[in-house]
Amino acid sequence: MSEQPQARLAETFVEVEDALQSRWPETRLEPSLDRIRAFTELLGDPQRAYPVVHLTGTNGKTSTSRMIDTLLRALDLRTGRFTSPHLERINERICVDGEPLTDEEFVRAFNDVAPYTHLVDASQPHPLSFFETIVGMAYAAFADAPVDVAVVEVGMGGLWDATNVADGAVAVVTPIAVDHARYLGTTVEEISIEKAGIIKPGATAVLAEQLPGPAEVLLRRCADVGATPVREGLEFGVLSRVPAVGGQLLTLKGLRAEYGEVFLPLYGAHQAQNAAAALAAVEAFAGDRPLDADLVRDAFARVTSPGRLEIIRRSPMILLDAAHNPHGAETAAAALEDSFAFSPLIGVVGVMSDKEYEAVLAAFEPHLAHVVCTQNSTARALPAVELAATAREVFGEDRVSVSPHLADAIDEATTLAEAGEAVGTSIGSGAVLVTGSVVTVGEARALLRRRERRAEGDGRSG
Repeated sequence: MSEQPQARLAETFVEVEDALQSRWPETRLEPSLDRIRAFTELLGDPQRAYPVVHLTGTNGKTSTSRMIDTLLRALDLRTGRFTSPHLERINERICVDGEPLTDEEFVRAFNDVAPYTHLVDASQPHPLSFFETIVGMAYAAFADAPVDVAVVEVGMGGLWDATNVADGAVAVVTPIAVDHARYLGTTVEEISIEKAGIIKPGATAVLAEQLPGPAEVLLRRCADVGATPVREGLEFGVLSRVPAVGGQLLTLKGLRAEYGEVFLPLYGAHQAQNAAAALAAVEAFAGDRPLDADLVRDAFARVTSPGRLEIIRRSPMILLDAAHNPHGAETAAAALEDSFAFSPLIGVVGVMSDKEYEAVLAAFEPHLAHVVCTQNSTARALPAVELAATAREVFGEDRVSVSPHLADAIDEATTLAEAGEAVGTSIGSGAVLVTGSVVTVGEARALLRRRERRAEGDGRSG
């Protein structure tokens, strides 16, 4: 048996981070629910103390979960929300009433479960992983709050995902494409089997528009377990959408009614589709009566989704988008075309070495005048020089530069955007897109927010 991490109580947020990171990383998987089941049983099965809305899919899970959370809170329900990965700080993963646990609350949530971790470690062939431990923390924290409903996003897949010890009253499946092929399968049908595992007996399965193969797998799962499917384009969907300043104006078909003049402060057709799925999920959870239309409008107008075509700076404009697979990149590129008119748009791209980054670059190529290849701070990051070699094959030699340090890469891209003639376009309408990885976008977001705070501080002191 491998050496086990020792369980001990933490005094500080940093100690909790260190203790969690000493465990198996999220990228190391052993397909079994034995450890997390043993863990949650020792904790008293907290995931059974409240109903759950469970989400899976390849892209759109976090945005959709944030929309569901906002709608549920508009119904005066106390919510827990578990999402992954985080953008900037680990406590973003566990939210109560729409707010991440504070550092003190996060330490307390860890200490509440820490005494049980070594018991699981000692009883299993492998110790609890980072992800399993934080899932246990979330479920226990939600029971302790207590919440009226938990909105839970899978980490990867579904069937063997640690979150799947909960039985969702509503299961939401966003569009399925190939990602994490090393772990989940190389075809969308294989991946769909894994993701269909969150659909439980008696649940309502809210199914976003899918390719024929995944759709067949998901509907077969519903039939096998006695779940009720509701499908985008049939039982619910987007009836109309018009890009607007700061977002888009929607008419949504829900399960119980139509809702018009819904302003969503997010960009792209994919976010409109996420909104339709979120609305259907909340209607399915709430019962047979339509939701109040003004409540729906008010809730969607307050939705945020950091790192998803998020405007983080305006002069020049810098957008952040966490697209990290080909499907996500194609979706983000379509949203850029739909909602913005930048000339030039300069890309800052940093990817993970285990992703299909050539296809990500190809999806963005028609939209980026120039790309600055960089890397984030993690060991999984593809070196900027290696990314640039591939980027030159996609973009050509003259449209690619290398800047391994993210801060320098953003500065270089900003300079190019401000001086549009450097890439043969007009001056004054340029922008920067930082993309390629959730980690890259999270580090860029933290960096740019620090700069903004410093600038505000200098302005006040002056």
